[in-house]
Amino acid sequence: MEDKNPTSETEPDAQTHKKHLAMLDRLANLHQTRSSTRNQSKPEPGSLSSFLSLFSSTKLSIESDLTRLLSSDSKPDPAVAKPDLDKISTSISDLERVLAQNSYFLPSYELRSSLKSISDLKGALEKASSELIPRKKFSFKNKSALRKDPAELFKQSEEKPQSDANLPTKEIKSSPGIRSKKGAVLVKNFRVLDEGNGEFTLSDLDSCEVYIKGRIRALFINRLTNCRVFCGPVLGSILIEEVRGCLFVLASHQIRIHQAKETDFYLRVRSRPIIEDCGGVRFGPYRFSYEGVDDELRESRLDEETGNWGNVDDFKWLRAVQSPNWCLIPEEEWVDTVNASELEENFDDC
Repeated sequence: MEDKNPTSETEPDAQTHKKHLAMLDRLANLHQTRSSTRNQSKPEPGSLSSFLSLFSSTKLSIESDLTRLLSSDSKPDPAVAKPDLDKISTSISDLERVLAQNSYFLPSYELRSSLKSISDLKGALEKASSELIPRKKFSFKNKSALRKDPAELFKQSEEKPQSDANLPTKEIKSSPGIRSKKGAVLVKNFRVLDEGNGEFTLSDLDSCEVYIKGRIRALFINRLTNCRVFCGPVLGSILIEEVRGCLFVLASHQIRIHQAKETDFYLRVRSRPIIEDCGGVRFGPYRFSYEGVDDELRESRLDEETGNWGNVDDFKWLRAVQSPNWCLIPEEEWVDTVNASELEENFDDC
C-alpha cells in the first residue's frame, strides 16, 4: 500500500488556519473601530449623572404642578387653568429639547426610559386638560406635528442642535416623489440645493431600482418591496416605514426605521439609527458614489465616517443583551460600491 502524501494532509489545515487568522484580524479591527467611536462620544465625567439629576428634578416638578392643579377642592375656572396648563406644556417641551441635545451620549436604556417619561407626562397633561377644560379639548402644542411624522416623537440631535437637522413636519403625501412603480429603474438628480429640494418621497414601489443624486433636506420611504435605493446626502432626516426584502444605501444626519423586514441598510449617519418593530435587518457602511458626491457629503457635514452605522438602537428591545432583530453585515458580504456617475435622470414628474 502506498504511503499517503503528508502535504495533502496538512494543506487544508494550513488554509483553514490562515482563514481563521484573517477572520480574527477583521473582528479585532471592527472592535477597535467601534470602541474608538464610543470613546470619542463619551461624555465628560459627571455629564450623565448631571443630566439624569436635571431630568429627574424637572420631571418631578412637572408632576407636582399637575397634581396641584387636579387636587384642588373645586376645579379652577378654565380661564385660570389654561395659563397653568400652557406653562406645564412649555416645561415638557423644554425637557424634551434637553433630552434631544444630550441624546448622543445617553446609554440606550436611559434614552428609552427618558422618552417614556416624556410620553407619560404628555399623556398626564392631556388628561388633566380634558378634566379642567372639558368644553374645549386641550391638545399638546406639538401633537399635530407628531401625528403627521412619527419621527418627531424623538428629535435626535447632534452635540449642538442645527436647524437643518430638525425633522420635517410636512405631510408625506404632499411632498414630491416617486410613487406606485413596478420593475422600473429610476434616476433623479438634485444637483442644485434650493427651496424646491425639500422633502422627497418614495412610496408603493415594487422591484424597482432608485438612484437619487444630489442633496435633499428630508426623505420619506413607505411600502417598498424588493427594491434597491441609492441616495446622496440628506441634510435632515430619513423616515422609513413598511419595507421588505430591500437594500438601502443612504447618508443622513438622522435615520428612523419602522416595520422593516429582511432588509439591508448601508449607512453614513451622524446619529445612531433607530429601528422599531423590525426583524432580519442588517447594517453596513455607505457604498454609493457619483461625480461630486464627496463635495456634497462634505458640505452636508456627512463626510466623516462616524461608525454609527453599526450603533443601532432598537426601541422595542429593552434588555441589556444584543437585540435579535438586527445585526451587522459580515464584511465579506458587503455589496460593491455602486457608481452612478453615468446614470442620467429619467424621472422628472415629481
